[in-house]
Amino acid sequence: MSAYKYISKFWKERTQEFRQLRISRLVQWRREPSVIRIEHPTRIDRARALGFRRKKGFILARVRVPRGGRRKSRPRSGRRSRRMGVRRITPKKSRHWIAEERCSRRFPNLEVLNSYPVLEDGVHRWFEVILVDPNAPEIISDPKINWICDKSHRGRVFRGKTSAGRKGRGLHRRGKGTEHIRPSYDR
Repeated sequence: MSAYKYISKFWKERTQEFRQLRISRLVQWRREPSVIRIEHPTRIDRARALGFRRKKGFILARVRVPRGGRRKSRPRSGRRSRRMGVRRITPKKSRHWIAEERCSRRFPNLEVLNSYPVLEDGVHRWFEVILVDPNAPEIISDPKINWICDKSHRGRVFRGKTSAGRKGRGLHRRGKGTEHIRPSYDR
């Protein structure tokens, strides 16, 4: 087995050693800002599988997103309790997609390539987002990734073009029963 297989096995099995590492990381990550740039991926196997490479032009960021439903301010009067509209208000996007969008707003000159979940506790979820600089000469000259330099990919995360966005739009399903999904992005 390659080293990446062992790393992915470590993340899937959740041994006692993993639990101790998780607790120590969560203690540290809760004190950090909600979007922070990081030097090395926490899950190198997932990052590599999703297109990350250790070269100039690739940037990683860790994003913290709150869990649970959204809350609305409670109306003063004029409604019965069922129609207050305070609970069970959920966003129409996944936490994954929201994390990518927040990261893209924090780094406006970069494009989101992909992202993956890292950890979660009862209050927050953490995702690591792979960002690419479309103006970097190393990216422009690389035939594997220079498609992202095209102007048609500008702001791709806000149009649901990343993997999390495509899943939220229902584009990961194909075949019979999906005829009425497309076009799948209208606000």
